[in-house]
Amino acid sequence: MNISQERDVARPRARGTERSAARRAELISIGRKLFADISYDALSMDDIARQAHVAKGLIYYYFQSKRGYYLAIIQDSVADLVTYASSGIELQQVDRVHRTIDSYLRYAEHNQAAYRTIVSGGVGFDTEVHAIRDGVREAIVATIAEGAYGRTDITPPARVGLLAWVCSVEGATLDWIDRQDLSRETLCDLLVKMLGGAMRAIEEMDPAFPAPAPARRDG
Repeated sequence: MNISQERDVARPRARGTERSAARRAELISIGRKLFADISYDALSMDDIARQAHVAKGLIYYYFQSKRGYYLAIIQDSVADLVTYASSGIELQQVDRVHRTIDSYLRYAEHNQAAYRTIVSGGVGFDTEVHAIRDGVREAIVATIAEGAYGRTDITPPARVGLLAWVCSVEGATLDWIDRQDLSRETLCDLLVKMLGGAMRAIEEMDPAFPAPAPARRDG
């Protein structure tokens, strides 16, 4: 087989792979909407297939099981959350931290069911779902460390201090999307101030990681 023939064979395969990826992404998008309104236990595979207007076998083909489908949906939601939170890398350190927190809150506000699933750990005590959640926490810690210190290779006191703050953010954000008694801007400012306190505590424990100077506001 010559080079031209190999290319002719490769093109249909590439198109097939693209269609397959697009179909999988479409099923995940449908699943995110379904699980936003209905609990995991209340949805059978027959229900999912009927509401998605697809054959049940297609879902098994891409995800093997309902749990596999659910995990894929959570992982997709996690990717969105981390992308939102890590935006604004071109900003100055303090502004980048503020953007990270604001983006995190925007995601939670507009994707409440997905956020609750990520933070609460999904269905019961599921080790894979909890591992996904822990991965989100580590990603947010790394994003904050990069924004605040300009590096992600931080010492244990700094990592644990930032992780404790992230866990408090999760609790505050869950309360906020349930109550809606604060504006996003107010909550963001509060969480930034709380982070400042955490970082000053980290600096006392490890002077190699100084807290950034507060941002100056005009006016």
